[in-house]
Amino acid sequence: MWRAQSDSARPLPRVRAGCKRHGAPSFVYVTLQGMATVTPEQAAIPAIVVVYASQTGFAEQLARQTVQSLQCAGVSARLQALDGLTLTDLGAGAVVLWVASTTGDGEPPDQALRFFNAYMQQPADLRGLRYGLLALGDSDYDDFCGFGRTLQRWLQASGAQAAFDPVEVDSEDDGALRRWQYYLSVLTGVRDLPDWQSPRYQPWQLLERRLLNPGSAGDPCYLIRLRPAHGNGRWQAGDLGEVGPRHAAPVVAAWLSAHALDGDAKVTLDRERMSLAEALARSRLPGADETAGCDADAVAAILQRLPHREYSIASLPADGTLDLLVRQNHAAGKPVGVGAAWLTVDAPLGATIDLRVRANANFHVPVDDRPLILIGNGTGMAALHALLEARLAQHRHRNWLLFGERQRDRDFHYRADIERWLAAGHLQRADFAWSRDQPERIHVQQRVREAADELRRWVDAGAVILVCGSLAGMAPGVDAALREALGSDYVDQLAAAGRYRRDVY
Repeated sequence: MWRAQSDSARPLPRVRAGCKRHGAPSFVYVTLQGMATVTPEQAAIPAIVVVYASQTGFAEQLARQTVQSLQCAGVSARLQALDGLTLTDLGAGAVVLWVASTTGDGEPPDQALRFFNAYMQQPADLRGLRYGLLALGDSDYDDFCGFGRTLQRWLQASGAQAAFDPVEVDSEDDGALRRWQYYLSVLTGVRDLPDWQSPRYQPWQLLERRLLNPGSAGDPCYLIRLRPAHGNGRWQAGDLGEVGPRHAAPVVAAWLSAHALDGDAKVTLDRERMSLAEALARSRLPGADETAGCDADAVAAILQRLPHREYSIASLPADGTLDLLVRQNHAAGKPVGVGAAWLTVDAPLGATIDLRVRANANFHVPVDDRPLILIGNGTGMAALHALLEARLAQHRHRNWLLFGERQRDRDFHYRADIERWLAAGHLQRADFAWSRDQPERIHVQQRVREAADELRRWVDAGAVILVCGSLAGMAPGVDAALREALGSDYVDQLAAAGRYRRDVY
């Protein structure tokens, strides 16, 4: 009997929330609350079509939540079932987000059959189309996310451009759904879209905070070192730490003073009793128009938790601490984001940090001893360092690192480890691009091009390529360089086989 791999409709949290668009509150039952006025950049984003192919309802449910997230970010979006979609709807300049389930062993859901038979038997002309893909599946089936992957290949063959990497959901994988929400924030430029579900963090203690690149031409980058408050932490190289940020105590105190409220008053937030000051520290601070005439309990009733920030983990459990590399972003004179500010400035040493580990199975080291090529830039070194540690713990030394940053003497994160591994032959090759150390700007994709012949030899020998770093600039530049070196068809084959994987942000 055919059934959807992962498409059973499941209830998700619903809260009564005011979704503000263009300054006018409109109270409706939705899963999240908008928090942004529409910026010129958002207004320039074309209307986004969210297309769903659902068998029993879950894909449609997630598509509706996606539309709500986009609309609450101030971006125009509409919902569309795949059985009513035509190629005309996919014109140049369009942005389409696909939420696609898989039925049985890799089959399209019934809702997708008309489109699949009419349009997907050969490539179309979709040049100029930008897309994102959320594929639902169940790894108990041999052809996991089969229809989603077929859709991805068809979009690529048709010339469409991915706005970000596909997200695959294995059955009940809430972590993958959080990754999708993160990409929505990247797409809209609104970083404070709330989580769809209440986070379940564990308490960690902040042990160490150290500036790694004093005097760098780039923004400050910090080593953040944590340990679990209870028991031992568990994760693998390639996994992510999702941090629940907080506002600094002076910021909360100023808000309480402006609203003439007692921060010591006891309130309930997410079924937990705490002081109003503690609840405010964990939440988006409401505006005066939202809290006029409200007492402490009424304020707590409308609070929404700050959304998590995710960071690649730079260490292994055997190291005794969970390490993060966190950069303060001072772009365009904007204040440092609340997540980076909490970790790098506001949280005192010894403070409790809310953190949950998210497994990132798509970015773990190979299970065998095949060669591993690691490519990245900036704070992407966090994941690359942990992956190299994991390989060396397995006594597998066919490793190659290509890494880019600004200045060798300022921004060479984990330099001592890398130079030691190179000297011992545990890291067989390393190529670096220091963009500010010479008049010509050199980036890591140039090193990929320069090493094209050797790269092909490694790949022909079975190498896996893992890329970690910035979504803008580095990731597309490296992808283009790989396609020049290996050929687009070969790169697509590597991706389909799980031998070319990315964790970009």
